[in-house]
Amino acid sequence: MKKNNIKHLFAAACMCCGMATTLLSCSDMLDTVPQGQFTAEQLDDSSVEGLVASAYAGLEAHFYGNNEAFAGPSTNWIFDVRSDDAYKGGGGTGMEENIHLLEVSEINSDNISCLNKWQNNYYAISRVHNAMLALQQAGSVSNADQVMGELKTLRAWYYFDLIRIFKRIPYFTEADDVNTKTNDEYSREEIFSFIKQDLSEAIAVLPQQKSNSGRITKTTAQAILAKVCAFTSDWAGVKENAEAVINSGQYSLCKNFGDLSKISYNNSSESIFALQCSTANDNAHINWSNLLNCTYSDGNLYGTGDDFFYGSQNLVNAFRTVPASGLPYLDGTFNNVNVTENYNGTLDPRLDFTVGRIGLPWRGHTYTAGWCRAYDTYGEFSNKKGWPAPEEALASWPWGCSALNFMFIRYADILLLEAEALIETASGTNAATDESLVKARDLINQVRQRAANSVDGTYTPQDLDPSKADYYVGLYPTDYDGNLAWTRDQARRALRMERRLELALEGNRWFDLVRWGDDYLVNTINTYMTEEAKLRSYYQGRSISANEIFLPIHVDEVDNSNGLYKQY
Repeated sequence: MKKNNIKHLFAAACMCCGMATTLLSCSDMLDTVPQGQFTAEQLDDSSVEGLVASAYAGLEAHFYGNNEAFAGPSTNWIFDVRSDDAYKGGGGTGMEENIHLLEVSEINSDNISCLNKWQNNYYAISRVHNAMLALQQAGSVSNADQVMGELKTLRAWYYFDLIRIFKRIPYFTEADDVNTKTNDEYSREEIFSFIKQDLSEAIAVLPQQKSNSGRITKTTAQAILAKVCAFTSDWAGVKENAEAVINSGQYSLCKNFGDLSKISYNNSSESIFALQCSTANDNAHINWSNLLNCTYSDGNLYGTGDDFFYGSQNLVNAFRTVPASGLPYLDGTFNNVNVTENYNGTLDPRLDFTVGRIGLPWRGHTYTAGWCRAYDTYGEFSNKKGWPAPEEALASWPWGCSALNFMFIRYADILLLEAEALIETASGTNAATDESLVKARDLINQVRQRAANSVDGTYTPQDLDPSKADYYVGLYPTDYDGNLAWTRDQARRALRMERRLELALEGNRWFDLVRWGDDYLVNTINTYMTEEAKLRSYYQGRSISANEIFLPIHVDEVDNSNGLYKQY
């Protein structure tokens, strides 16, 4: 949004997506009208492509320093911290206290994360609009419709990210005067309809196949639209778009769950929409949003990382499996037993691909208490998914950085969204009478089968140790003995647990809780805080209410809006 007292000059160089680099300069980055850049006659493939590269670079959330990416990350790890999946981590509760306050649901309008997350997305939208206006002015640009489709998809993604975090936001297009836009002009429902319209128009013109790694295609837009439809409980829309992605034949699950953290599997068959990362150009395009989260790494394997973003004990306990079946505890008792060094029950192997556990392998090395920066405060479960083997990462500043992409959407997510849509639209009450519930079970089992297959002693580098952990993943059965009836309610609980296990620490959990309803979220988080307070004293007396689900607009944005913004 344009503010009278804000001036920025941004470099728009972008290694992402294999596109050309350029320097985008304008008197106010928050203005949607490009000034002093190109004349209409100068606008051609190269200059427009440079502006498109700038629009893609908004996915990095790295505009003018480091902290805006840390505090308002595009990977949304700070919202996993708001959920039951994660602790803030770091050197203690006072370090990056803004994120600690989000964790304990002390929501204030002066929290810098509210400002950085808001600004990062509107900066990115401004870049999209600059590119759109240039494209509209240009007389000779190849594939103009396709390029506009990419830009509309990016705009939809940035607005979607905002509307699921803030309750009321200003919405504007490239043709609007941003200085007249309020955050109550459009309802949430209207803004979701604008997002869906952008994606539908993009789907109509985008190519089915990528021209370069990371470029948006038809299936990218369909996958994003499936997630948008899920957020609005538009289950017909979820089915239509998720099925289009599945039936495209372009995607499949990686063979081993650990492949998701290998640089060699960037843009693999599982990757649908990803932040393209690189250590070229003096590490300009690493994953800045997750840089705080590199484990402390005893022996300086990754460098002395800041060690933020820990898996919670509650999350770790969710990976327990029933010894007789290998299935999750869906009866609410998964958190009755803590998975510690002395735990001797069965476990889903995805646990040890997701977090570090003392005495277990970490990418071929042994994870010890020395990897944990503040063990007494946050325990032992450093996040693991975002880090390749130390041999593929830097052991000095920026510590742990690498060329490992971050997947905003991967194929397993779409399989589970399709399963969820089938469950929510099932007309029958059990699999014996409703084929949709059968199909949903089969999709969930696809994801679980890959987890089961990932217990492979020959897989390198090692993350599992079958001599120290009893791994067992079972599939939901097709014949029932009376103990596990695949009813609609049972299927819903299985689906929600599967999303948690499969997508843990990937920035999805909080938003799943939000879309499953205020009551569900409030009950889940308040139960979590009460139980975690036995282990983490800073949770004592903490709770969340329904009016604390969405972040407030930062006080600076409200003050600078000259009355355009209202707090909700």
